[in-house]
Amino acid sequence: MREYLIIDGYNIINDWPSLKAMCSENIEAARDKLIEIMTGFRSYKGIEVIIVFDGHLVKDNPGSSINMNGVKVIYTREQETADSFIEKAVAQLAKKALVRVATSDWAEQQVVLALGGIRVSAGELKGLVEDCQRDMKRKFVEKNKDSINTVNGSLSPEVARKLQKWRKAP
Repeated sequence: MREYLIIDGYNIINDWPSLKAMCSENIEAARDKLIEIMTGFRSYKGIEVIIVFDGHLVKDNPGSSINMNGVKVIYTREQETADSFIEKAVAQLAKKALVRVATSDWAEQQVVLALGGIRVSAGELKGLVEDCQRDMKRKFVEKNKDSINTVNGSLSPEVARKLQKWRKAP
């Protein structure tokens, strides 16, 4: 069964402290960072990730959809909120796939549940991402531990003492 994670982009950005701080300086950088984070998550988990950003207040905005490293990024059109886009997507996708929606908007969570989706709060998503990053790091270290270049244990005690003395020298 296919699995989708739909993210209310600005809701997550405004909930995660690091992204919120970045957003106050440069909203585009915050969006790019969220996309970067979710690209790694998507690659590791093997699920479809869709990030939706509101464009409903931008005059004459036709909206857009782009694929960034496997993550589908949607900018809604004028007078279309991220919530309304997400609701349509859940109604369509939940019939044939597992659909999770990441938002801390309580009303939106209730609609998602009614449409057959699963709600994930911004805090829960942050925890899932952090767990994923820890797993990736652990697997990388385990995979490469035999190829790590160390001299520990392969030096004579005399050479080790000399190196230690040089290290401590001013």
